[in-house]
Amino acid sequence: MKNLEQLLQKKRVIRVIGFDDAPFENQQGASVNVAGVVCAGTRFEGMVWGTVQKDGDDATAVLSELLLNSKFYDQVHLVLIDGLAVGGFNLIDLPFLARRLERPCVSVMRKLPNMIAIEKALKNLPQTAKRLSLIQKAGKIQVQEPFYFQAPGENPETVGKILHQLTYTGHVPEALRLAHLIGKAVMTGESGKRA
Repeated sequence: MKNLEQLLQKKRVIRVIGFDDAPFENQQGASVNVAGVVCAGTRFEGMVWGTVQKDGDDATAVLSELLLNSKFYDQVHLVLIDGLAVGGFNLIDLPFLARRLERPCVSVMRKLPNMIAIEKALKNLPQTAKRLSLIQKAGKIQVQEPFYFQAPGENPETVGKILHQLTYTGHVPEALRLAHLIGKAVMTGESGKRA
């Protein structure tokens, strides 16, 4: 497991992969594309591209395979995910993903999630209890302005400092910002205003 505090102390350039889903059809079981953008600090270095099922349960496996089977695996120190789910409510088992990849894994959010609305929505999907347990396993939502994140097993202060280093503009680390823009452009023909 890569130690984030040591990387900070040694002033190393932190290589990160940021995963975000692309726009998708709003129908059960639709395929959802996922972009994984690799950055050294805030500089783009490469990407991976995969597919998960909308509201499915394959996100953890797909993301881990995308990184493990790529040329970037040995270089990456940290994994970032835009939220705890891709493709609707295809939730990620964050602690398992960190163990599988032997890398710290962090779910980054733009704002505090509305847990009441999320629980209500999950009741409309199969395996509601399992999905809720994945949210709980991801741990407490940490606040290190301007970031909201979950990082089980990691020092929140250290993660906050690293997120600042990985952010070029706005409140979103560059790898996640680029993953969002690329996914939107591939699926719709142009990137959106908000990243």
